[in-house]
Amino acid sequence: MKLSSVPVFLGLASRSMATWHEAKGKDIQYTSVGGYFLQDDPNTNPDGFDYAQHNFGLIDRKYSTDDKFDPDGTKTQWQRFNKWVHYLNHHCDQSENIRYKVIFFGRHGQGYHNVAESFYGTPAWNAKGNGTITWADPLLTPDGFKEAEKANGFYRRLYEQQSMPRFESYYSSPLKRCLQTANTTFGTLDLPTEYPFVPTIKELFREDISIHTCDRRSTKSEIAEFMPGWTFEEGFTEKDELWQGDKGETPAHQVARSKKVLDDVFTNDGSTWISVTSHSGEIAALLTALNHRAFSLSTGQIIPVLIKAELVQPLPASTSAGFTPEATCKQAPVTSLSGKGCVCSSTGSTPSPTL
Repeated sequence: MKLSSVPVFLGLASRSMATWHEAKGKDIQYTSVGGYFLQDDPNTNPDGFDYAQHNFGLIDRKYSTDDKFDPDGTKTQWQRFNKWVHYLNHHCDQSENIRYKVIFFGRHGQGYHNVAESFYGTPAWNAKGNGTITWADPLLTPDGFKEAEKANGFYRRLYEQQSMPRFESYYSSPLKRCLQTANTTFGTLDLPTEYPFVPTIKELFREDISIHTCDRRSTKSEIAEFMPGWTFEEGFTEKDELWQGDKGETPAHQVARSKKVLDDVFTNDGSTWISVTSHSGEIAALLTALNHRAFSLSTGQIIPVLIKAELVQPLPASTSAGFTPEATCKQAPVTSLSGKGCVCSSTGSTPSPTL
């Protein structure tokens, strides 16, 4: 299956400020610009890395704009970094062909599917739940809410104490665990009127599309009732048209559709500071599309990336396989691993004989 056969969702950003007209008919090449965050450094170990212990990983360094912007040394690291990013966007030699954005990719807090092995035991993998809770589009656990509340408090402190720039746009996966995480993280913050928390739900920021029901989203009507007032991107369908049940997308397909949603954001949203609430597997694919080093995230963790986008001549359309049959679990896909999404339990991963 070619990527072009999969529905494309190209809705406008929550507050599209400036369309990148020059991008029409061209391909966008992405570079994760190193030297600004610890997560860029290959010597930084992702295991156990906590954004809250490292100021989101922002490196304490000098910028060439410091002399004029902060001659007396009173500005914070975040203020000076923000000034430098502004300089990059307005003093490029080919500014019409280059854009810089700072995107914070946040993984959702712990969901019930993440702890289902101990909770459920080993029911049939395609069951909806055990009568108490479900793992079809599962919700956050109490610990998952605590992880989002931790992020809320950390953002609040940085806004108040370090004048960290506010996000200008917010995006979320359509899966409920991400909607809950984004809402808990940002919904109660004191934000400026010009940059309110008005999130846009984007289809292609969802988790890798496997056969597991934790990767199937709810209907648009159910999501709208779940998070009233949230914005859906243009073209968002009532039913989940991507989840197939017996087939899952290939890694190459996930990276390609991750680039597609990045292209959409960079083309249609003029914001520089952006928040994306997504999933471990999808964030891994987004980092790959951005040519960033692999950096796995545990639940509730967040990684910022300074991204350079440059227009180049269009490349041939991808012809890589889109979806392929997957081995079903004889027992429940009862956990979610960082970078892998929902997986079978360790005792129930025997492939179905029908595949």
